[in-house]
Amino acid sequence: MYYGGIEAGGTKFVCAVSDEHQQIIARTKFATTTPNETIIKINTFFSEYSVVRMAVGAFGPIGINPDSQDYGYVKETPKKGWQHFNFLGELKKIFHIPIVWTTDVNVATYGEYKMGAATNKSSALYLTVGTGIGGGFIYKNNVFQNWNHPEMGHIMVSPMHKDKYTGNCPYHKSCLEGMASGPALEARANQKALAIPKDDPLWNLEAFYLAQAAMTYTLLYAPEIIIFGGGVSNQEQLYPLIRKSFSKQLNHYVDTPKLNKYLVHAKLGDDAGITGALLLAQNK
Repeated sequence: MYYGGIEAGGTKFVCAVSDEHQQIIARTKFATTTPNETIIKINTFFSEYSVVRMAVGAFGPIGINPDSQDYGYVKETPKKGWQHFNFLGELKKIFHIPIVWTTDVNVATYGEYKMGAATNKSSALYLTVGTGIGGGFIYKNNVFQNWNHPEMGHIMVSPMHKDKYTGNCPYHKSCLEGMASGPALEARANQKALAIPKDDPLWNLEAFYLAQAAMTYTLLYAPEIIIFGGGVSNQEQLYPLIRKSFSKQLNHYVDTPKLNKYLVHAKLGDDAGITGALLLAQNK
């Protein structure tokens, strides 16, 4: 039997097909353009395979409450043309199979939980740090969501001493995403995040905000592990800085696992999302 997975990101889409042994037999990647062009490319790719179930992890915010009229929709996104698009509804017109519908960060969380850094853990929290910031939480094999999915990138954070940047989130200005996303780093440095030298003090500032968020998630969820994914998180020099800042900010208030095993980089890297989507399709 074949299973389909779609990692629907605001920049790119990844589609893949796996067999019952969790082996990927086909995969494609293309830029996120208009909804109509994207649906055509999805249909073209999957038309060669008889998939029995599919899972979609979509950029958001999305409607995830089955009792709501906006279930399956991409909602108030800054991605041009995708606002209020009935994504799941369009897929169901083509694929007459069960489709798991959740966020892109939830499928990445599930991928790391099943086959990545959180293997053999009962709980895990995953935070992607890139163009935006989002998070997912899993407890005992269940992806957490209720009438809405978590928006972990939009928690408010206290500014670091002498940080004069006021944030770039169009909704909340100085939330975590507004202060610590890739664009926030680039605005301060006036260059791409990947070009910022590894010893630049900006990485201490980035670590401060990510550590503050990790402290909040620790106090709220008490996960067994916190995993960082996304382009910004690929900076190796960040992790000692995050752990040091986390320890200082938490100030021994609660016990945690050893920090080098608690605050870690995603093991699956950029494959976390599509891996999780395929696994969700098979394990639903």
